[in-house]
Amino acid sequence: MKLRFIENGNLSGWVCTVLIAVGMVMFYVALEYVSNSFGSLFLLLLGFALMAIAGTCSRAGLLGIRPFDNEYKKAKKTYDTQREEH
Repeated sequence: MKLRFIENGNLSGWVCTVLIAVGMVMFYVALEYVSNSFGSLFLLLLGFALMAIAGTCSRAGLLGIRPFDNEYKKAKKTYDTQREEH
C-alpha cells in the first residue's frame, strides 16, 4: 500500500482531515493552555493556516479544481504563442 499525499492534483481526503484536526488542536491549545505570548500567537496562526489550507483543498476537490498542478505552465505557453502571432 502506497500513501499518496496528492491525488489528481489535489490533497487526498485523509490529508485534509489530518490537517484540519491538527489545526483545531493547535488552535485550542493556543487558546487554553499557552500563556499570552509570542508562542501562543504562533500556534494560533499556524493552526488557522493549516485549517484554511485543508478547507481550501477540500473545496477545490469538490469543484474539480487542481490547486497543486502545473496547468499554469500550459496556459502561459498559450499566451506566448498568441503574442507572437500579433
